[in-house]
Amino acid sequence: MTTLTCDYVVVGGGTAGCVLAARLSSEPGTRVVLLEAGEASGPAEMAYPDPLAAFGLWGSSVDWAYSTTAQAGTEDAVHVWPRGKVLGGSSAINGMVHHRGHPDSYDAWEKQGATDWNHHALLPFFRRSERAEGRDPQVRGTDGPMHIGASPAPSPLAEATFRAAVEAGHTPLDDGNGRVSEGVSWRETNVAEGRRQSAAEAYLRPVLTRPNLTVITGAYVHRLVLEDGRCRGAEYSVAGEVRTVLAARETVLAAGTIGSPHLLMLSGIGPVDDLWDVGVELVADLPGVGGNLHDHVTSYVVHGSDRQPPSGPSAEAQVLTRSSDGVAPDLLLLFAQAALRPRWTGADPGGYSILFSLMDPYSRGTLRLQSPDPTVSPLIDPAYLSDDRDLDRLLVGLRLARELGGTKALAPWRTVEAFPGADVQDDESCRAYLRSTASTYFHPVGTCRIGTDELAVVDPQLRVRSIEGLRVADASVMPSIVSAPTNATVLAIAERAAHLMTGS
Repeated sequence: MTTLTCDYVVVGGGTAGCVLAARLSSEPGTRVVLLEAGEASGPAEMAYPDPLAAFGLWGSSVDWAYSTTAQAGTEDAVHVWPRGKVLGGSSAINGMVHHRGHPDSYDAWEKQGATDWNHHALLPFFRRSERAEGRDPQVRGTDGPMHIGASPAPSPLAEATFRAAVEAGHTPLDDGNGRVSEGVSWRETNVAEGRRQSAAEAYLRPVLTRPNLTVITGAYVHRLVLEDGRCRGAEYSVAGEVRTVLAARETVLAAGTIGSPHLLMLSGIGPVDDLWDVGVELVADLPGVGGNLHDHVTSYVVHGSDRQPPSGPSAEAQVLTRSSDGVAPDLLLLFAQAALRPRWTGADPGGYSILFSLMDPYSRGTLRLQSPDPTVSPLIDPAYLSDDRDLDRLLVGLRLARELGGTKALAPWRTVEAFPGADVQDDESCRAYLRSTASTYFHPVGTCRIGTDELAVVDPQLRVRSIEGLRVADASVMPSIVSAPTNATVLAIAERAAHLMTGS
């Protein structure tokens, strides 16, 4: 069996893994090995700066192609969960949105026991990750690896959607990632020189020539190497050949909300009863592993139009708002220059969509092993709309989206409300529509959450409880989800993790 030795092993070459590999290897004497199950690159469509191009990557060689269990809250629907399987991970196949969300999302973490994880503590790492030219340097980064592309000129339809939001009472913002985040703003994207910029493009590819950095693609990690309460490294295979890599300092899991808890449980770290049920020998009873799974939930209003929506790149408006007074911003509304089909099954020309997403769901699900075989996907149950309070707030989102669609600003563009349609008006029929259309917004989090209680998986230093030499640094550590797409947040988490590990 081939054995490598290094200082740090990073498992997973997605958003967080690319940040960690680049930052940890910046010291020439520190040897870093990055393991990624996917390949180094993928189809040409990965470079397209069109969010809808991501549809064409689902089910391809760069997609893990997960799916959920049947979800009772959404009429027993099984939801596709595409996740990136390539260097750059989901940042290579997502909608390219760069959005932090409201500060309250981060302050909520500390209130849940994630000591010193709040907006103020994370702000330096948001700034460290990004290059946002022309923005307020007190809150935005100016020289980070992730380039925030200048928005293209808005199309006439996009201009109308922005005016519609202002007409409906939402505050216009110059920078939705600035000092004020609640209101309507132009969405920022990770696009550089007309091409998608994944975390691999921003962080990893510029440093691949470092002699102390080894990147191994096609590396399928089977289990962690655990001895006497310490993680020594990882066992993996490449083209069927089993290999081992040992870390003198630490192993860091950056395999995401699905991959990181899956690997912990395969290695005997997790809820004792669940591990015994599938024949995995217990190493550490951590009941929180795989729990606290949650995700943004989204639906939409679709309007027909007798005006052809413009083709080509355009700025796109977004609205961050609240479902009621006295709560943190918990609804995000987006505009798409296409008529979306139910549950992300495609898009049609001849209309436009207003998406509304619940940013702070109460519903919590689980991720569990269904086999000790590492090639068998885990059981993914996000428990969508299992808490009725989520449906109540999503109903508010539907009303707000309809309010936007009915504004004077959009009158020249609309003909008919195709979905939900004129016959769906009372609360009962609206709730039925939501259950029949609600789906993922592709932002699962929480399965290895930060905290200090018995259900926490990692401590505030991101160290796995009960196991030395092992940390987790990805979306799985979030105690609760943020009020934005999660990629920008994962960049900041990984930047802070590198700082915690090296002090620099």
